[in-house]
Amino acid sequence: MTARAIMIQGTGSNVGKSMIVAGLARAFVRRGLSVAPFKPQNMSNNAAVTPEGGEIGRAQALQARAAMRPPHTDMNPVLLKPETETGAQVIVQGKRRGTQAAGSFMRDKTGLLEAALDSFHRLAADVDLVLIEGAGSPAETNLRKNDIANMGFACAAEVPVVLVGDIHRGGVIAQIVGTHTVLDPQDLARIKGFAVNRFRGDRSLFDAGRDDIAARTGWPSMGVIPWFWDAWKLPAEDMMDIASRPGGACKIVVPQLERMANFDDLDPLAAEPNVTVEIVPAGRALPGDADLVLIPGSKSTIGDLTYLRAQGWDIDILAHHRRGGHVMGLCGGYQMLGQTVDDPDGVDGHRGKVDGLGLLDVHTVMAGEKRVTLTEAVTRDGNLPVSGYEIHMGRTDGTDCARAWLEIDGRLEGAVSPDGRVRGSYLHGLFSSDAFRASVLSGLGHESVAGYDDGVEATLDALADHLEDCMDLDALLALAEPVRNA
Repeated sequence: MTARAIMIQGTGSNVGKSMIVAGLARAFVRRGLSVAPFKPQNMSNNAAVTPEGGEIGRAQALQARAAMRPPHTDMNPVLLKPETETGAQVIVQGKRRGTQAAGSFMRDKTGLLEAALDSFHRLAADVDLVLIEGAGSPAETNLRKNDIANMGFACAAEVPVVLVGDIHRGGVIAQIVGTHTVLDPQDLARIKGFAVNRFRGDRSLFDAGRDDIAARTGWPSMGVIPWFWDAWKLPAEDMMDIASRPGGACKIVVPQLERMANFDDLDPLAAEPNVTVEIVPAGRALPGDADLVLIPGSKSTIGDLTYLRAQGWDIDILAHHRRGGHVMGLCGGYQMLGQTVDDPDGVDGHRGKVDGLGLLDVHTVMAGEKRVTLTEAVTRDGNLPVSGYEIHMGRTDGTDCARAWLEIDGRLEGAVSPDGRVRGSYLHGLFSSDAFRASVLSGLGHESVAGYDDGVEATLDALADHLEDCMDLDALLALAEPVRNA
């Protein structure tokens, strides 16, 4: 089998590359091709766990689902998980390598391009087509020397590129033509076409703009892509993509932490018509009419607990509980609900020991090996199945763990307060289990009416239909080139 490959790069971050790759994956699979997604380097705190116990970006897990393949660490061999303003945890082929300062990482990427190429060629050995996603923009000329995410990879792997611009931001002609202007000749030679994303209104009104881009760059257009209105129904990877979702009377309030992680926990709740998910940004108080305050995961628990207190959200959460409200914490949020969080070696970004919110009688120590695993659990009160994943450094123990609300292979998981209104767990992704989500909403006095996984599948099919309608997928597939041997 000789695989072909093509790379989707963007004129900037958040122009829709991930969504386009997911839609293309589903479209080409439906045409009978075997497809694998690939992103050489990603930066995200919203990681997914693969069956072999590694970490990749959430977008690549969604793209794998679109391609009807299990996710694999080779799909995202280099993952950066920011812990502070200037440092990030470095994950290589699914495993934690350590933490590096941004400057150090930019200067020294020893072995990372080799790891990316190794993963790429392994994927290509088993499929007809590899769809590669870039990161950020190839026009960041200051980053080109050590780049492995965009043109650095495209040139090393000798793969063709389609450049995507975002018309919704304005200036899309300048985005694409400007990228053409600043690229070196060897990088320009890799680009074989362009597309314009997120158009609203009558597409024919942009025909002249599309043709002007083609004339100025010499690149053919692969299509002008209208706004895909159902994109919110798919799991978001970038924090820029998360947003409050108006729905029904059940209000779930989420403080938007600075290092918020694995916020895909919110997606199944947002998909419920009877649920309003309100994500509260910095500088605003948490609303007092919440049915549930949900504290999400965090890449830096102590750092985000400090941030939470700086917003006054600790006062809001305690007041909500005093009024009889419910509080849930997941992973880092679970740790924050306890009495203390102790990170003696700074493995989670901040060294030290701090007081938690005190709503659960548990204590957390950041120590031991990082736990990364797919997990099947059952609820202890109703024996409901719960599928999810664990991805954390800490270990949590204390009196309230005796009231654990989940069980994993005979092991108790989580903690519940004596009044039953505060609970925490290390299990991410649990709301995607329909029966469990229905039980939680019922406990809040509301009804679940959504089937989450069915909804995601329907949306991926709709996205594929969308791209079939507005892009020249035959021309795009013709641009894909055979993968050169390693």
